[in-house]
Amino acid sequence: MSDAVVARIEANPKYQELKRKRSTFGWTLCILMFVVYYGYIALIAFDKPFLAQPIGAGVTSLGIPIGMGVIVFTILITGLYVHRANSEYDTLTAEILKEASK
Repeated sequence: MSDAVVARIEANPKYQELKRKRSTFGWTLCILMFVVYYGYIALIAFDKPFLAQPIGAGVTSLGIPIGMGVIVFTILITGLYVHRANSEYDTLTAEILKEASK
């Protein structure tokens, strides 16, 4: 891309909106992931008896489904980001590129 096209893209208000939305959403998901992951690690560190409680009469402890929940949560927020990127962010990007190439 030429410098003129790059300058038009950076000056476009839709580009600024895209950067703001993507950054805000990304940081929100990042904070949520940190809370969930480090919350689980904190439980391991500070409340082992809670996680060691058996579920029913079996040998599986409470820590296993909670750990699986952390993994499922990660997959869900990744899917949420991909969905939003494919719908909202890609549309904005296409509009920005269309306007910049005029």
